Order: sequence, then C-alpha cells, then structure tokens
Amino acid sequence: MASLFVCMSARADWVESTDPLIVKPSPAMNQVQAQNPPGFTWARHGTGPATYELEITPVGGSPTKVTVDRNWYLPSKALALGNYTWRVRPAGSSEWSSPRTFSITSKSNLFEVPDNATLRNRILSKARPRSLPSSFTPASTWNTAKKTELEGYTSRLGNEVKAQISAVPALSDARWSITISAPLTAAMAAQQTDVRQRINEASRQLEAAAIMYRLKGEAVYLNEALKRGDELASLDPNGPTSYANQDQATRQIAWGLIKAVDILAGNLDATRKTRWLASVKARATEMFNNLAGDNGRLDQYPFDSHGNTSLVFMVLISTLSLGDIPEAQKWFDFSFRAYANSPSPWSGAEGGYANGTAYAEYAAGYLLALWDPLTHATGVNFFSKPWTLGFLDFAMEFIPPGARTHAFGDASETKPDGRVFRAFASRMWSPRAAWYVRNLGGMEDSLSLLQAQYPLPVSSTKVYQAPSNSAYYPSTGWVAMHSDLASTSRSSLFFKSSPYGSFNHSHGDQNGLLLSVAGQPLLVKAGWYDWYGSPYWTDWYHQTRSQNAITFDGGKGQLVNGYREQLQRNGKITAFTAQPSYDYTEGDATPSYGGQLTMAKRQVWHLRDAGNAILVRDRLASTVARTYEWNMHTPVIMTVENSLNVKVAAGNQMVCVRSLNTAATFAKWIGPGAKTNVVEDHGAFYLKNDGKSTAEFLVLLDVGCKRPEVKIATSGSTRTVTVGGQSVTIN
Repeated sequence: MASLFVCMSARADWVESTDPLIVKPSPAMNQVQAQNPPGFTWARHGTGPATYELEITPVGGSPTKVTVDRNWYLPSKALALGNYTWRVRPAGSSEWSSPRTFSITSKSNLFEVPDNATLRNRILSKARPRSLPSSFTPASTWNTAKKTELEGYTSRLGNEVKAQISAVPALSDARWSITISAPLTAAMAAQQTDVRQRINEASRQLEAAAIMYRLKGEAVYLNEALKRGDELASLDPNGPTSYANQDQATRQIAWGLIKAVDILAGNLDATRKTRWLASVKARATEMFNNLAGDNGRLDQYPFDSHGNTSLVFMVLISTLSLGDIPEAQKWFDFSFRAYANSPSPWSGAEGGYANGTAYAEYAAGYLLALWDPLTHATGVNFFSKPWTLGFLDFAMEFIPPGARTHAFGDASETKPDGRVFRAFASRMWSPRAAWYVRNLGGMEDSLSLLQAQYPLPVSSTKVYQAPSNSAYYPSTGWVAMHSDLASTSRSSLFFKSSPYGSFNHSHGDQNGLLLSVAGQPLLVKAGWYDWYGSPYWTDWYHQTRSQNAITFDGGKGQLVNGYREQLQRNGKITAFTAQPSYDYTEGDATPSYGGQLTMAKRQVWHLRDAGNAILVRDRLASTVARTYEWNMHTPVIMTVENSLNVKVAAGNQMVCVRSLNTAATFAKWIGPGAKTNVVEDHGAFYLKNDGKSTAEFLVLLDVGCKRPEVKIATSGSTRTVTVGGQSVTIN
C-alpha cells in the first residue's frame, strides 16, 4: 500500500497548487482527523468549472458523491469511524485528483454544522434578542446565587456607561480629514488608528448601554444607546469609515448597529430602526461584495488577515439581520458554513497561530465577542470546534500564566492581557481550560460576561489539568519546552521554524528562540511595533537581526521582502521529541535565507536532568566565506564575563550563555534606540568560516547560572556532550 501512495503523489495533482498563496488540499494524506466530519478543501481547477464532484469512499465500502459550487465541502453529518479516501474533479470531466487517505477515529471530536436552510429556520424561529442566551434575564429576576456572582459586574458596567456618557466624543466624518492612499504615511496610520479606536469606543458604549437597559430598564441607558446608535448610523459608509478606507471601522459599525437592533428589539421606533438597518445594509453590502468577489476569494486565497476577520463579522451580521434585511439570506448562505469549515488560515487543525501570540490574543478577543451571540442565535457552538481547543492549548503553551511578554511576531514585546484568554477558556468544557482559567486569575470584562451563558461552561469542570510540558505545532512550526508548565517558577524556551516564513505579521525569525524564567524574559525579541509596514518595522523590527537568530557578515539575515516569497522563504521543524528527562527539536531555516546560505539548521536540547540547561547547535554553510553571528537580545545590560561567557540577570532570574566552540567569541553591538523607558542590549557570538566547510555554533544556555560541568568526547564521527551529568550524542 505504501508504494501505491508514493506512485499517486508522484504524478501531477491539480488540487495542490505550486503557488504558496493558494489553499492547500485537506484532509492531507494519511492524517487522523481532529474533527468529525472533517472539512474538505482544494485548489481550484485551472478551467474554472462552475461545479465540482467530490467523492468520499470508506475503505471497503461504496463512495458518497456530492456536487458543490465552491472549492470546499463540509458534510453536515458525522462520518462513521474508519479509513477513507477522497478525490475531486471538475463536474463532467474525468480529471480526478489523486486519492488522499484520512482516518476518523475515537479521537476525532464531533462537530456538526447543519445545512443553511436548517440554520436559517432555527435562527428565525428564535425570538429577539436572538444574540442573548436564554439565561439572560432582567436583574430583578435573579436568584441569590446569580445576584451574588454577577451584581459586581452589572454595577461596574453601569458605572462605565454613565462615566462614558460625557467622556466619549460625539462622532462625525469631519473628525478625519486625511485622504487615505498608498503608500501609507505616519499621519495616515495615526488617523487609521484614531478611527478604529473611536469607533470601537462608541460601539462598545452603544452595546453596553443596550445591555444595561435590558438588565435594569432605566431610561438613562436607553437614551444613551439611542444617541450612540444614531451617531454611528449617521457616518457616511463611503467616507473615512468606509470599508475601503478603514475596513475594521466599517465592520465594527455594522456589527454594533445590528447587535443593538437585536438587543433593543421592541424599543426602537420604526424610523430609527429603518435608518440603522440602512447603515448596516450599506456597510455589509460593501463587505460582502469584497469577500464574495471571484466566487469567494478567500476560498482560493485564504492568507488575508483582515479578510478573514471580516468574514466572521459577516457571519454574525447576517445571522442577526435575517428577517430584517432581505439580502441577509445571501450573505448568510455565502459566509456561515465557509467560516465554520475553516475559521483560521493561520494554523492547521491542531490550532496554533502563525502570526504570533499577540495577534492570537487579539483574535481570541473578537472571537469571544462574536462567537457568544453566534452560539446563542444558531445553536452551533464554535467553542466546541476541535480547532478551538487546540488554539487554546497553543495559548497555554506560549503565554502561560505569569508570562510578561508575548511570543514571536508583531507586538510580541507587549504584555499579555490575561482577561482575554481567561474569558475564552471559560466557554469550554476541558480540564486544561479549567486549569488555565484558575491560574490566570483576574476578572472577565463585564460586557462579555453579562452576555454569556449562565453559569459559564467552565464552572461545571471539576478536574484541573495542566497542559504538557512541551508541545509542537506542525502547521506553524512552533515548539514550546517548559521545565514544568504547572509551576510559576518554570523556565520556558520557545523555538520557531515556520512554513509561514515572514508572511503577514510574522518575522524573519526562522530558527529563532526566546527564553524566560518565572515569567521574566531573558532572551527577547528586540524593538517594538509602531505600525505595520513602517520604515522602522521594515528596516529593523521585521528583520532577522532583531531576533535571537543567525545572521552573517554584519547583520545580513533572512529575506523578508516580497509577498508570496515570504511564504517560500520559510523554515520547517524537522524533528521533535518529548521525554520526561529532555526535549529535543531541530529546525531547517535554509530556504528563509533565499540562497545566501546552503545550510541553516538549528538543534535544541532542553535537558531537565541538567537543571533545565539548554544546548543549542547551529550548522551553517555557504558557497563563499562568511562571518556568522549568533545573535542574542536581552531586556537588561549583559555582563560579558569573557569572550566565551555572557551573563544575563533580570528580575531575580538569570541565564549564563556559554560558547562551547572556542572559535566563536562574543562581542556586543549597537542597535536602533529602544523604546522610551525600555532597556535593550544586543550582542553575538562571531564565527569566521572559509566557505569550504560547515560552520558550527555550540552554545549552552545555563538557566540559573548553575555553572554545570561540560565534557565533550569524540569517537569517530560521533561526539558526546555531557552537561551536568546528562549526555547528548551529536553526529
């Protein structure tokens, strides 16, 4: 059977494009599916057929055939356990794709999404407000337990609304006078930020006032909701808040207004409701036309961060517009099941987030705000989708309780807001989610909590379980290695060699690493996120030299320019092992250097039995002589003890970095100025190479500066490196 698969994969297969921007076929070959039923995707056929015929065949059974008009399919019913093959062809042709095998096992979690007609009927049969759960009732009806638990949140939200009545400025298009064009300037970026912030502020005030009116019935809240809704509805859909100028603003306005129409059902006069719905329709139509272009452009080209966010907004806007805006049925049928099939292009089914944990937190925040009302209105619980638990596991591994910075990508230097993932986790039944909620602490935002199902799902989970001490996310190329994830004094090493390369909010940090101890960052990402695509972002923040990664000849690094090229100049995890006494991983970042290097591989051993010491080996090669640089960045001034040893001490934690290759010596270098009130120090071990042999760095990260004895013994082509009594074999 194995030889048959090799033969199949060797011939041309139209469903798998050579263009890295085009959607990949899924399920991929020989994968056990996390979800039952799995979703199917494939690259479009070059002839642009109107329909495709998909065939799903259980091993030893008869095929099921379906015809679809887009290049994806999500069955509405679970598949029986077993092994399957799938293939697809343009309807009426004989050009079948190569068969791909997949398995449905007892580990495949059920997630069924009914057909569009069933969903629409379910939504329309629910009385408004359909975005709120059945447990949402006026505060006067609460029993003692509910009052005790929620009264503080109600009081806090009510005080916020009243304080913001005078604090939130009245909005008009005249506030934003700059015409947005390409290329983006600093002034344009500042206006874009102000538009987003002011619209977010006003739409939150609208929603909060509407919720407080539903809970308390006081006129002050209704009057404020009507005022803010009128302001948002009066903004020109073709002006500075248009989809073309500020897509985040236009989707927020449409969402805020339709949510308020739903919550205030029965309290809006006909004229006002008509005016608000007209604004929703105008803005949602612009969103729909953009997303539906090319028969659903994201179906073929999914790597559009703003487009994917707009898609889930489209889902909720259409869900709440059904019955009031005739076009909503078209919007809903286009968006709901497409989104349910693939909620994120930034990971595979295991649920990572290639753009980094700061953007994962941002995503979790808006998913929380959108998925709660979607669940209440449709009965489809996106928090139970297998991808979602994987996404949460990813957050637990890379922003564990006590983390003071994010990991990799844009805004990774910022501090995590524990309230976001605490709230996200509280919607799930999982011992790991319960552990995360308990250990993150803090309080959820009042506005989201008061609209959630009561009691929260996590409250019925009585078992608490920390995630594993190490984790590997194949589709994103991320690895986490912790001494003990459940301990607040843990050491945490993060490693990345990603197929996504430096695309979108990712950086030129393939084979890069980060280190923290007890939440204190020690080896960090340098720089700060001013704005996407700024000169500072382009010339420093996005570059390899600002990462704990390899450069050469004075800071030359991975090629991060271009667009699709950023996906091609990538990395890959080529090995991962997790054992009680050690973790091991290897990354190959050679393609990310765009031909400048012929080898760029990094191996990492996390040695628990050696006091959580970390051994890092880099093998580098080029066709010409180079001076290689093993860069490191710290949040304090480093102490250079000698040419082979550097000490980093910050916040009562420390790491001593030791070069075990005596030819690789350390020197500091000066980078761009750090952000105000932030300390950054930069340095590298330098290693000259003649271009005729492979260069090797061998560096020990001695966590806690325990100064373990290191022995290196050679036997033939094999070396044994022993650190504090724990040995590693290197070929």
